[in-house]
Amino acid sequence: MQLIRCTRKLLKELKQEPKEAVEIDGLLGGWHANLLTIERRKCVIVLNDSTLYTLFIPLLKKPDFQTFHFTFGQHLFKNIMYEGFNQKQIEAVLDENHEIKFAKTNSRSVLGTMNEQTYQLEYIIHLNGGLANTDIYELNHDLNRIIYSATDYIKPIEMLKTKLNEKYL
Repeated sequence: MQLIRCTRKLLKELKQEPKEAVEIDGLLGGWHANLLTIERRKCVIVLNDSTLYTLFIPLLKKPDFQTFHFTFGQHLFKNIMYEGFNQKQIEAVLDENHEIKFAKTNSRSVLGTMNEQTYQLEYIIHLNGGLANTDIYELNHDLNRIIYSATDYIKPIEMLKTKLNEKYL
């Protein structure tokens, strides 16, 4: 089971009442997510609480929000495949995310990093000439190589690799 802590805007879009938050003892822990509007299109940014690994999910429509657990899992799968993780690591991450519960946000630090990542991704999208001209996998690749003081200046992708290598090398 996975816990995604959502902003009020995203909870409203998902038509979810936040559940009582329980701590997740999984490999990666919980996630934080926010709803964005870019070029009048609904998008979601999701950050892992412990690694700050970022997943940008663009161009969402109503059915995507109704089945967000599937949408999230599919984008996570494609992005970690793009990053070159091995099959055991990918399966471990996906196994954690087969069931998702939603709660309210609880970490100002993660939300601050999410705001910075939002600024970065909007800038990259603008440089590429808009969402239609942006390779989303490359965008996520670039976002996960930005260092932050919250991770002791370690790239989020390196933290994710370290966590996955500890159990599934």
